[in-house]
Amino acid sequence: MHYVYILDSVPVPGHFYIGSTGNLRRHQGDVDAHAAKYRPWKLKTCLAFEKRETATRFESYLKSGSGRAFCKRHFD
Repeated sequence: MHYVYILDSVPVPGHFYIGSTGNLRRHQGDVDAHAAKYRPWKLKTCLAFEKRETATRFESYLKSGSGRAFCKRHFD
């Protein structure tokens, strides 16, 4: 399985991080250097996909402007 996840910043409410991984337990909370300043993170949403390609496309969509609006509408 391949996962797309949304992490919510604990110290900065409303700030979230979108990522994907093949191993959610190992990867959870592992964010890039820019997003590290918003730690600690809590898992807000996790979606499982059978194919890596589908997960990657959905992650890309969520990182777009309309995808971020979708996240705020459906995952808040």
